[in-house]
Amino acid sequence: MIPNSKDKADSMAEMHGASVSGIPLEEPNQESQLKDRKTEVLPHRSHDPSNNLKRSDPFKFGSRYLQEDDDVFEFNAWDHVTPDESYYAYAEEQYAHQRASPVSDFDKHRFNSDPAKWWNKFYSNNTSNFFKNRKWLHQEFPILSKLTTTDAGPSTILEVGAGAGNTAFPILAANENPKLIIHACDFSSKAVDLIKANKAYDPQQIKASVWDISSDELPPDLTEESVDVVLLIFIFSALNPLQWDAAVKNVWRALRPGGEVCFRDYGRGDLTQVRFKKGRLMGERFYIRGDGTRVYFFEEKELRSIWSQNSTLSESNGFEDGKIEEPKTKEGSATGLKPDFDVVSLGVDRRMLVNRQRQLKMYRCWMQGRFKKTGNLKPD
Repeated sequence: MIPNSKDKADSMAEMHGASVSGIPLEEPNQESQLKDRKTEVLPHRSHDPSNNLKRSDPFKFGSRYLQEDDDVFEFNAWDHVTPDESYYAYAEEQYAHQRASPVSDFDKHRFNSDPAKWWNKFYSNNTSNFFKNRKWLHQEFPILSKLTTTDAGPSTILEVGAGAGNTAFPILAANENPKLIIHACDFSSKAVDLIKANKAYDPQQIKASVWDISSDELPPDLTEESVDVVLLIFIFSALNPLQWDAAVKNVWRALRPGGEVCFRDYGRGDLTQVRFKKGRLMGERFYIRGDGTRVYFFEEKELRSIWSQNSTLSESNGFEDGKIEEPKTKEGSATGLKPDFDVVSLGVDRRMLVNRQRQLKMYRCWMQGRFKKTGNLKPD
């Protein structure tokens, strides 16, 4: 969840004291207590900047609930808002238009045959100043706080899709563990160059390298079962669905038994998906952006199946062989067994953003989860 729109609701303690003369103050009667309670403004509903505090509890996705008598345009954002019927109707109309004018077979091949080319262009055009640091990671994924304490001992974090370092560097800035190593990997060599050029880059604690999560190799300097946490923050959606199995296998190989995946990505019905125009749809919920990079929008059930391996989704999702071309990659494991993760937490983070000047409502949807390596394997 994005902390810029999430305010922490601090509990307010009642103060009891004495008057100057030493005579105890009268206890307020029930009627005045009720009146005070009605006029009290909770911090997350206050416009006072001093109350604009970030929350610290993970997996609760904010606390500014939209009530029936609220003015929708009083605040810039509301949490846990289910889109109204008009939005769903508009979304379905958009999906119909998208399906009617999909990406051509020529462009499917062009964008899928060499995705690194498009990410290199993206990072060539967008320097590190373009991105915001993800300072909210510790509050959303408390395991990061455990690994960065002074006495945590030898710890290894693998970030996949590290981009310009906007996840790795905030973790490093908060780190007190001298034995922490962060492996920051990205599909794009240009992104890796941006990380290495950062003045905070310390090769003793952060190692940046080019790596394709769907390849048949682990990142440089990493061996099997050597990683404590794998970060997948808005990276899984950039993969072709045909690559999911190989990616999950590689994560499995890298993690120690009991290691965790911290996951956040786009959810079905997000405004970004709904806004796509014709000529952008490559498969069901799989799109190509204007800059040539790919993006997929997930459903909760689907993610549970991907990580717990309860079913094979790629065959039923419009990505059967021949529809979308993908460079052939070797399997991440030759055992003939599929990894099976324990889904510790998985939820939908919904937010309604509003443009108060133009009186517009915009619905965002993200998926967030934690998956733990259990040590179990299932037949392929």
